[in-house]
Amino acid sequence: MYKAFYGLKDNPFSIAPNPSYLFLSDRHREALAHLTYGLGETGGFVLLTGEVGTGKTTVSRCLLRQLPETTDTAFILNPALTEHELLATLCDELKISYSESPTLKQLTDLISGFLLKNHEAGRDTVLIIDEAQHLKAEVLEQLRLLTNLETDTKKLLQVILIGQPELQQLLKRQELRQLAQRITARYHLLPLTAEEVGLYVQHRLQVAGRFEPLFSAPAIKALHQASGGIPRIINLLCERALMAGFARSQVPISKEMVRQAAVEVLGLEEHAPAWFERKSVIAALTVLTFAAALYGFNQFGALAPVKATIAADTSAAKQPSPAQVAVASEKSDNAAVAASSPAADAQPVSSKNESRPIERVTNAKDEQAELAARQAKVRERVLQDAVSQSRKLDTAFAALFGAWGLSPVMSLSPCESAREQGLSCFQQQGTWFNLVKLNFPAVAYMMDDGGQEFFATVLERDGDELLLQLAEQQLWVNRDWFNRHFTGTFELLWQAPSYSPREIGVTSPQPEVQWLENGLAKVENATPRLVSQFDSDLEIRLKQFQRQHGLKADGIAGSQTLMQLNLYLSAEGPRLVGGGQY
Repeated sequence: MYKAFYGLKDNPFSIAPNPSYLFLSDRHREALAHLTYGLGETGGFVLLTGEVGTGKTTVSRCLLRQLPETTDTAFILNPALTEHELLATLCDELKISYSESPTLKQLTDLISGFLLKNHEAGRDTVLIIDEAQHLKAEVLEQLRLLTNLETDTKKLLQVILIGQPELQQLLKRQELRQLAQRITARYHLLPLTAEEVGLYVQHRLQVAGRFEPLFSAPAIKALHQASGGIPRIINLLCERALMAGFARSQVPISKEMVRQAAVEVLGLEEHAPAWFERKSVIAALTVLTFAAALYGFNQFGALAPVKATIAADTSAAKQPSPAQVAVASEKSDNAAVAASSPAADAQPVSSKNESRPIERVTNAKDEQAELAARQAKVRERVLQDAVSQSRKLDTAFAALFGAWGLSPVMSLSPCESAREQGLSCFQQQGTWFNLVKLNFPAVAYMMDDGGQEFFATVLERDGDELLLQLAEQQLWVNRDWFNRHFTGTFELLWQAPSYSPREIGVTSPQPEVQWLENGLAKVENATPRLVSQFDSDLEIRLKQFQRQHGLKADGIAGSQTLMQLNLYLSAEGPRLVGGGQY
């Protein structure tokens, strides 16, 4: 019922398994690699464990899709069976016919005959058992006996056991030591990290059709804390939080909504604010901070003109040019120099201080150090003021539209405004590397030292420095400052190409494969090869590109991969570094 309100075409947080929403974190990819490796070996058993809801079944379904067509698979979801029932179920899965009341030996013989025929036909057989912690010890022993059927080089039946951590304890029992020795690969799947929770949520929203952010950075943090990083719980909490946001007509989803969802869904106690979060304490601290600042300005009144100078320079135009910023910065430094010079120190800063001469610094190095410290304080104060005025996302997007020589359309969201003017929105979770590599001006989601969200428009790059538009001011910041405040989410505008392949894989025609080769080579700053087909080298490079950008590394250039690649290939619009894309 809330899909239209949020601009969604589907319910992104349904707990029903939907392959379209498959999200593989680094841990899931590693688990998948372990399973694939185990099946590639000659052994009989592969083990995958993890807590409830961590995505074990998701990994197994992904594995099934990657198995070659020459593989026959049997999937058992309810392992609470006797030895006889297990063998009968295995026959049903493999479509092996048996009489009405077969004995254990008859079922074993039928399965053995099937495995031998499959091997002679060049086919493999894999048995996957989910919730394997419910298997009885005698049933596990029966499975081990089935894997005794082998050739000189491999087992004819490979078994994947998927279960909760109790399965590990079960396999440590003395009577199962022979089976435990046959496990060729094992992996314990851990919950998502805080960063992966943000990527997970954004991935599902994008699949459902929304590319604008919906959960604030504090909300993502609260989501990770409440869910413990377990995807199934994340879905439940997000679903309830979206309903709350819809009821209040509020966007984005706040941490308070997530915490309330945790109370309703998980029965957690409501969050009691820490002493430093209480409104009365915050008010008292604000008053004390203001009083301290006022006292400091009275004592060092020579700094006051610096702020006035910068304010005058930055208020001259809504979006000053980098040259204006440089002039403002130079004026700030010169004002600070004048303020700290002996002549300035000799002047009274107020009637209150007329009878108190200011002590002079005679040592040149100390004077320079004091001057540098004062200049740093001035710049930091200006930066803090700019951050405090940069709480509105629409203001940051207005600066982004300005970089394109456009203006947002009143009453429309930023992305709707972009579509009205022939552009598209693109949101990504990433790092400094991802942002500067794309080389587009972008709105970066930031967090100040007090944990409050603010928005910065990244307009230009010079080495390890970025020019940010913060409300009405443009300021240069270094990489360290940016990384300390960057939440990992950024949005940009771009002009999508008039034509792009829908999907490129091993069966695609040669022109599309060559287009993909040319695109990847340009991103890699390499010379493209002349290719006639989708070869292994192209697949490896495509997977590397997908991993670098948090995409599903399946070696198939789908819609999201092609969109990411087209961003690099686009020749339209402004860039952070002029004269090139990189």
